[in-house]
Amino acid sequence: MTTTRFAPSPTGYLHVGNLRTALFNWMIARKAGGTFILRLDDTDPERSKQEYADAIMEDLEWLGLTWDRVERQSDRLDRYAAAADRLRDAGRFYEAFETPTELDLKRKKQLNMGKPPVYDRAALALSEDEKTALRTERGQGVWRFLLDHARIEWPDGILGNVSIDAASVSDPVLIRQDGQVLYTLASVVDDTEMAVTDVVRGSDHVTNTATQIQIIEALGGAAPRFAHHSLLTGPQGEALSKRLGTLALRDLRARGVEPMALLSLMARLGSSDPVDLRGSLDELVDGFELSHFGAAPTKFDEDDLVPLTARHLAGLPFEAVAPDVAALGVPDGLAPRFWNVVRENIAVKADMAAWWALFRDGPSEPMVAEEDRGFVAEAFAMLPEPPYDETTWGTWTAAVKDATGRKGRALFMPLRHAVTGRQRGPEMADVMALLQVKPQL
Repeated sequence: MTTTRFAPSPTGYLHVGNLRTALFNWMIARKAGGTFILRLDDTDPERSKQEYADAIMEDLEWLGLTWDRVERQSDRLDRYAAAADRLRDAGRFYEAFETPTELDLKRKKQLNMGKPPVYDRAALALSEDEKTALRTERGQGVWRFLLDHARIEWPDGILGNVSIDAASVSDPVLIRQDGQVLYTLASVVDDTEMAVTDVVRGSDHVTNTATQIQIIEALGGAAPRFAHHSLLTGPQGEALSKRLGTLALRDLRARGVEPMALLSLMARLGSSDPVDLRGSLDELVDGFELSHFGAAPTKFDEDDLVPLTARHLAGLPFEAVAPDVAALGVPDGLAPRFWNVVRENIAVKADMAAWWALFRDGPSEPMVAEEDRGFVAEAFAMLPEPPYDETTWGTWTAAVKDATGRKGRALFMPLRHAVTGRQRGPEMADVMALLQVKPQL
């Protein structure tokens, strides 16, 4: 059975980069009728916070990306310790004691010599007495996985056939000096024991994948199918990493972005398929093909979410927004009509409030050019008190035309501006039918 996972660290809020990974894995699982695991990478007790774990779940629920079960890596530390012992017994795990300064000096020396800056495995030559002396002096060391210096190859679901020379990669640190198990080991153990079949993640993980394949093999497991999606850039191709903090999903939600607008964009961005607004999660899943995505950096522009959100809202039936309309105080008898009038004139749901304020109280500032003030005053004097209906606009403007001789734009536009305080909007017949007060200059 197809099993995928999304493994965020609860050390901050989800952003659009995280969403891409979550969405791809979720769609693969749902398309295959498989299992999607939410796995919280919370092995760092200092930085992992329950508030972030709760926020991650809240964001995914907002988007409709439901999971089949939750796993916490902090509950599985005994499994990682057992795997570490097996690697030690197999001669694939060794303790190293270099300080960060010493490692930096080694890297600089290798670069100056034109060599790749990989760890030189000096720790393998240490005797037991030397290790004991270093522990006394520096405390516990880090634990590194001993790579087999062969080529590591796999058929990547997006990048195609990938081949990496393990000799060009440092033996990865799997356990820190303070005993914290790092992602590289925890992920391998979890993927193996949870029978994960497919892993999609960012292309910045390609080297991690190479080392993890060897760790999986050393532990007697079977590697899942890997795919590495492109990284997001800004609209001009600039690095997006510095802006990801402002592109948190909760911030986009606060700005009024609708879930289907965001998912429709992220489900196609970077693929050969055009971005098109989808009406449901099922439509997204049905049209998803991992092989249609490319390796080139993918431009993300949050401004693209504005028209998608507006189009999504315009297509919603009243039932989908009834609670939002009711919260504005729109009377039940007017609510369906109100929605049908404003739905194509809002960018986000919050825009409805200004329209209801207009219909309820009139414009806060009528738009009247100085040369039109006399005309508008005369026209307003001819308008009866509400209630109005769909015929009011036509009847009123016909009477104003007969009285003033104005016609066309010279007649209609000043009255639209004066009644609504806006240059454009819904049909005026519909506007008048919703007005609760007589317009005033």
